[in-house]
Amino acid sequence: MNASAQPFTNNTPLCYSISSPPFKYKPTIASAYFSSIFGSLGLISNLIAFVVLLKSYRQTHSRSRSSFLIFLGGLVITDFMGLLVTSSIVVSFHVTHFNWRKLDPDCHFCNFMGMSMVFYGLCPLLLSAAMAVERFIGINHPFARSSSKPKSRIVCMVLMVWLIAGCIALLPLINVGSYHMQMPGSWCFFNISSKGNDQVFSLLFSLVGLMCIAVSFLLNTISVVTLIKVCCGEDRSQRRRDHEIEMMVQLILIMVIASICWCPLLAFIAQTVLSEGPLQVRYLLLWIRFATWNQILDPWVYILFRRAVLKRIYPRFDWSRGSIMTQYPSLSNTLRRFTRSSLGSTLGSDETEGTEKSNVTTPASLKPSPPST
Repeated sequence: MNASAQPFTNNTPLCYSISSPPFKYKPTIASAYFSSIFGSLGLISNLIAFVVLLKSYRQTHSRSRSSFLIFLGGLVITDFMGLLVTSSIVVSFHVTHFNWRKLDPDCHFCNFMGMSMVFYGLCPLLLSAAMAVERFIGINHPFARSSSKPKSRIVCMVLMVWLIAGCIALLPLINVGSYHMQMPGSWCFFNISSKGNDQVFSLLFSLVGLMCIAVSFLLNTISVVTLIKVCCGEDRSQRRRDHEIEMMVQLILIMVIASICWCPLLAFIAQTVLSEGPLQVRYLLLWIRFATWNQILDPWVYILFRRAVLKRIYPRFDWSRGSIMTQYPSLSNTLRRFTRSSLGSTLGSDETEGTEKSNVTTPASLKPSPPST
């Protein structure tokens, strides 16, 4: 980092101990415009998504869908607040070019922004994993969920996610890691280093994020295969699962967006720490901007990928499951063969259960058959 040639003394606050403003960097007017447009787009998108979710929540009569919408509402609120906090600081810096050391001599403001970056970064990943767990249980083990007060249970799960992310963000304040000023002087983040407690916190942040993505991928894959088996299997007496399919499509898109936006940064942090090499500031800024796109793209998943919107875009197409399988019988046969091969053991257990159920006969069926002649 190109810091000014100010001599460091023992009185230098921790957040300025590695690099101290003012930096040898002159923000251009384009930076202010870019940050303003970027933040405004994200805030407006999340506001629209929140209105859409609120309207859908009031209209839904499905318990599983209402639980899913509570999760989405928590994700929208998190993304909105994350953009509001971080964008306000970054845009203010690009507009006023304030000196952090004069404005924040004791690092309180820098620590607050660093905590915000960690908290609002981990929350979407943790919420995506929690949503994947909830959908996995709802689809694969529907009777395992508590039937009493499901909405309060989901609210508690969202609050628990926020608590976990908050506890991780607070660790640098107890010397497990540390928050430092970053180039070009508009933001603070934890020190990505291979030394001491900075290494521990860097690996913790990276591994928690990567584990959330891995859990989401695994559980969502199992849930999708189960839904394919139910919707395309030979047993057509299954209840309609249009809402489950819609929720899984949205959840998969959220997972894909999070993976594309966050994996480069998380992998970069782990690689920098484990290789014990110098921090490449250029790549850090690039991957941080990639990760920020997650908060902008997420709300458009809820806005656009709904059956009501898709029906308006393609009004002549029947989006019901039965119509799709009727129009594309080869797709139905292909998916059925796929589910048979990939879920052989599961199908075997289902057949066993079906055999046991078939052995339970009604009183009418217990009548003796007429003697054969």
